[in-house]
Parts: sequence; structure tokens; C-alpha cells
Amino acid sequence: MNYAEYHRRSIEQPEAFWAEQAALIDWHRRWDQVLDGSRPPFARWFVGGQTNLCHNAVDRHVSARAEQPALVWESTEVNQSRTYTYADLHREVQRMAAVLASQGVGKGDRVLIYMPMIPEAVFAMLASVRLGAIHSVVFGGFAALSLATRIDDARPKLVVGSDAGSRGGKVVPYKPLLDEAIERAAHKPQTVLIVDRGLHAFTPVAGRDVDYAQACKQVGDNPVVPCVWVDSNHPSYILYTSGTTGNPKGVQRDTGGYAVALVTSMRDIFCGEPGGVYFSTSDIGWVVGHSYIVYGPLLQGMTTLMYEGTPLRPDAGIFWQLVEKHHVNVMFSSPTALRVLKKFDLEFMRRHDLSSLQRLFLAGEPLDESTSSWAEETLRKPVVDNYWQTETGWPILGFPSGVEALATKLGSAGVAMPGYDVRVLDESTGRQVAAGEKRRGDDPLAPATGVHANGLGRRRALRRDVLE
Repeated sequence: MNYAEYHRRSIEQPEAFWAEQAALIDWHRRWDQVLDGSRPPFARWFVGGQTNLCHNAVDRHVSARAEQPALVWESTEVNQSRTYTYADLHREVQRMAAVLASQGVGKGDRVLIYMPMIPEAVFAMLASVRLGAIHSVVFGGFAALSLATRIDDARPKLVVGSDAGSRGGKVVPYKPLLDEAIERAAHKPQTVLIVDRGLHAFTPVAGRDVDYAQACKQVGDNPVVPCVWVDSNHPSYILYTSGTTGNPKGVQRDTGGYAVALVTSMRDIFCGEPGGVYFSTSDIGWVVGHSYIVYGPLLQGMTTLMYEGTPLRPDAGIFWQLVEKHHVNVMFSSPTALRVLKKFDLEFMRRHDLSSLQRLFLAGEPLDESTSSWAEETLRKPVVDNYWQTETGWPILGFPSGVEALATKLGSAGVAMPGYDVRVLDESTGRQVAAGEKRRGDDPLAPATGVHANGLGRRRALRRDVLE
């Protein structure tokens, strides 16, 4: 099937199209209805179906991929690395889930995660959805006031935190920021679970703070915590926008639609093969980290590489060193990171064997032609733009190389991805503009406005009555 037919079916026959893609994940109970669009602009996908995000990301791979690395953690901040096979990850996630459950976390509860880029943060995300709880990851660089705002909105039963992170080799204390945020917030979480890395001394709050290592000892070495099967439209997580345009907006993602969309995107957009290695340089505090550090690669049965550090520590070759060391097949970064690396001698890149790398994907802000050309010429690999946002969870525009090898175009983020009916409308009249049209009427500076209609997994505005 070519791209045009593929996309047309997703728009004109969405139920048939997405029913086919839904076969890519496991269902505890098959759905009764693929799409319920009776409450526009909201949509409900795979109504009546039951599944679990953690089961699809971890458990279902254990029988065939027990010894395959699932999560590889590299930190140039503390000069450590760890590798977890799918069997290891299964064990660690159940241990974290047992700890959360011992603190009263269950289906529908919110768990806020305020942590650096360490494996325990991934365990906490997967353990939350394993229990049917809803996680809300807050970027570790946020100050106490921003964190307090999100605590008050999400109203978590439990917060998972850490003593500290590290940036550029300098310790960044997290615990004092978390304590201040809880003090500022009107909502007071019952429990704060602390992963103590030994980077910064702190005083636990009596009756509230729980040490993760001690809690693990209490639940035992190999606790068994079954996945809680949830309705397809049960929330999986809340992720807040940055708040640069006002108060941060909470985007609530479902379970079934999200899983189906991600595994489809891994196959058709990012060309990720089961057993391959995926490296996203983002942070789990952002949507790229949710979709393409944690869930997407694991849903596809890949190895995901998680990096704690900067693009320049110990030097400007660290990204390429990691690609060589772990035989990375697919890499996802940002134009900003590439613009930084572009300033340094090419020797930092050329000293490393990048033969395993098949494609480099870039997103996050507009990709300028000079950066795209530089990356493609020096890497000698396809450099692929894509466009999306927190509210969508996966690309709106891109190049579906897994469907058809379309020619890329410098300055273009690609064509509409499945489920998106993308139009460019005149900002004033709402008229659809013609191909090649750059201005409106007689005003040479008047812009056209791009809009889109989301198909699968439409975002849901976060309201407290939705959560209760």
C-alpha cells in the first residue's frame, strides 16, 4: 500500500483502519466499538476493550525476549551505566508496583513523579500504569512553585522523588524543592517515596517520607503484582504543558488508543524493528520522553537507551559514542542539540563507528535547512523532520518511511500522519488556501494558519470531575 492509500483509509475508514492496527497490541477483552465520536470534539477509542499499558510494554515480551536488553541507562553525570533485560525490567517494575501498592496506591489514584533521568523513574511510570494508577511526570528542572501548581491540579496520593539530580557535573538537590512545593501546595500527598542516590544529604519528613530501598526490602526480592486490566479509555497519564502561554494545561491520555497509536508510529514513522535499539535524547518530563523513551520502544519490543547528561559532557562526541557503544539503529533528538554539536570539530563525530544508525529524527522546533543539511552530509544517514506537540502524543506531520519512502524536503516537516486531516486555512476567513499560496489578500505580511483534526486518541481536557 502506498502512502496516499494508507492515509486516505485512516481518514475515510477510521474504524477499519485502526481496528487493523489494534492487532499490534494485546487485549484482555476485545472492544465492542472501535470509535465512539458521539461527543465531539472528544472521541473514545476501542470502547468496551480492556488492556494494560505495562503488560504491552513489558510482560508480553518476557517469554520471547527475556534476555534482550529492554532499558539501558547511561549517565555521564555520575559515570555509571546499567542494563536491564526484559526479565530484569519485569522484576523491577513489579517491585516498584508492590511498594506503591503497599502505600495504598490503586486503580485511578494519581502518582506524581519528580525525578532525574534514572531507571527508577521509568519503573515508577510502568508500575503506576500496571496498577491502573495515573502518573504525572514533572520535569526535574522545574522550580518549587511550578511543581506546587501541578501538585494542586493532579492531587496525587503519592509522589516519587529523589534526593538529587546532576547537571554538567554539578549536583542539583531535588528534595528541598519537593519539600518546598508540598509546603506551598494546598493538596498534601499522603506519601513521598524517595530514591536516595547518595548525592545530597536530606532530612526525611516524619510520617510522610518513605525510603525506596527500605520499602523494597519490606516487599521482598520477587513480589508478584499482576497487571490491572483497565478500560481502553481509562487514563494512563497526565502531562502538563510548559505554561508559557498561561497556566500549565494538563493533557490526559487514554490507554488503548495511546498504545495502538504509538506502536503504529514505531513501525510506520520511526521504522523501529523489534530487537533494535532506540535512542531518544529527550527527558521523561516531556512528551517525547513518555512516547519515545519509555512506551513506544518498549511496546515495539526494542531496547531503549536512556541518557542522563548533556550533549557536551565529557565532550561533543558523547551522543555518537553512545550510538557506537550500543549499536543504536534509530535516534531521536532536537534541532537545538544538533545546532550545538554543529559548532564543534567534526572529529567528535567521525571518530565513532555509526554504521548501525539507520535514521536520525528531529523535532521540537523548526528544523532549519543548514542544520538539516549539515547533519545529513556528515552522518550520511537520512535526517527526518517531524512535527507534533504535547496535546497529540505522537507526530502530526512526518515521513512514513515504513509505508512508502517519500522524498524529504528541506524546510518541510512532512505529510499528514494517519488519523490527521491536515488543512491550511486563511486566518481571517477560514478559507482553505491553495497549494503554494503564501499570503492573504493584499496584505503581504498576513499569515495563513495551520490547523489539524486529530484522529486516534484525541486529547481530553483535564477536569477534576473526569478524574473522580
